[in-house]
Amino acid sequence: TYRCDSDMTHTPMFHQIEGLVIDKDIHMGHLKGCLDAFCRAFFEVDTVRMRFRPSHFPFTEPSAEMDIGCNRSGDEISIGDGDDWLEILGCGMVHPVVLRHGGIDPEIYQGFAFGIGIDRLAMLKYGIPDLRDFFESDLRWLRHYGFSALDIPSLPGGLSR
Repeated sequence: TYRCDSDMTHTPMFHQIEGLVIDKDIHMGHLKGCLDAFCRAFFEVDTVRMRFRPSHFPFTEPSAEMDIGCNRSGDEISIGDGDDWLEILGCGMVHPVVLRHGGIDPEIYQGFAFGIGIDRLAMLKYGIPDLRDFFESDLRWLRHYGFSALDIPSLPGGLSR
């Protein structure tokens, strides 16, 4: 994906994970619960401060951007403490027209969707202060934050290195 942004928390090119859940009686509470469970497991914290801001995406209605509470003081970002906020994903309820075009009856089924940048997740998980460093080809930085080919995080095995 490409966008015209380049700062500490945005890069012109990014990789994104997308999630989609469709079922009967799905609502925004299910979306929030799913994202809360994901963030607590991924960041390995007991509680996560989240806030949802209204936004617009053509394929969801309502749409929101989700921010996560963090501490951005110093050279690292830490999740679960501090008074700062950082946007981590876009989300919303799947627009009925999208369901209809997918052959799903929106009178019976609803769904939610979200998209989250892999680069942003790594930044937050490992306290990386500036996303642009991913693209600098600095071997010292790569060695510091690098991963072994066999280092595959999982819920049973642990998500930390």
